[in-house]
Amino acid sequence: MAEITRRRTGELLRALFKLLTLSPEGLPARLALQQLEQQVVLSEYEQGEYDSGGRRFDKIVRFATVDCVKAGWLVKNKGTWLITEEGKTAYETIKDPEAFSKQAVKLYQQWRATQPDAEPSTPEESDDTSSGKAASITLEEAEEQAWDEISQYLHQMNPYDFQSLVADLLRAMGYHVEWVAPPGKDGGMDILAWPDPLGTKPPRIKVQVKRQVQPVNVDGVRSFLAVLGDDDVGLFVALGGFTKDAVDAARNQERRRLTLIDIRRLYDLWVDHYRNLSDEARRRMPLRPVYFLSPEG
Repeated sequence: MAEITRRRTGELLRALFKLLTLSPEGLPARLALQQLEQQVVLSEYEQGEYDSGGRRFDKIVRFATVDCVKAGWLVKNKGTWLITEEGKTAYETIKDPEAFSKQAVKLYQQWRATQPDAEPSTPEESDDTSSGKAASITLEEAEEQAWDEISQYLHQMNPYDFQSLVADLLRAMGYHVEWVAPPGKDGGMDILAWPDPLGTKPPRIKVQVKRQVQPVNVDGVRSFLAVLGDDDVGLFVALGGFTKDAVDAARNQERRRLTLIDIRRLYDLWVDHYRNLSDEARRRMPLRPVYFLSPEG
């Protein structure tokens, strides 16, 4: 990519890493690209599009981040980009943009050399000629689109259907759901379950479900903790996730046992136990796996 120098790539990467250091929970890829565009001045070339489709700026940044992922500086999970501790250290210590980019490429090449199908490469290998990186970006964008659709689907689900979805998941995991709250006030508990059919074996499992977009704060967690007895286990399922204070409050409990489940963990559990779901349960959130050839391993 003659129009994009290694220094320019480093400038874009460092600007991206600056944004990510300010977002400890990470940023959705599309939002990260939008914010990055507001922080840098795009050249005419970067503003243009490839003949095959897609804006050059987006592709340039995405290609560069492949190096960062394999370098251990960046994690991509369900469309969210999160800087690692190694990435923070690299950002703080390698100030020169060109050196920053070259180090990411060097670490990528070290990783690539360990792969079974590794081919000889040079430090100045053009990113846009790397079939492995191109396949990685295609897979990445497909995963982002799939996750966006799944997230939107869950957030738009009727609250009581979502509550039933969580109850279905517990059944698929082998728990016995005794009660699911009907519409109306629930007293701080939406689902009650046991490890055995008769409810004779501890612990009793109390579940609260929140479909709200905003993260549950520490007061919300404390309110749920108040309904848990000494022999209870609490599950708090919240699509919007939890604030740091809320997570700390749950983690630091000495007597009450509480597990927090955000949208990503809920999805992973649904996938892990999908084969055990009833046909009716699967219809609440039907999924179909699609397989890609992934040269990046």
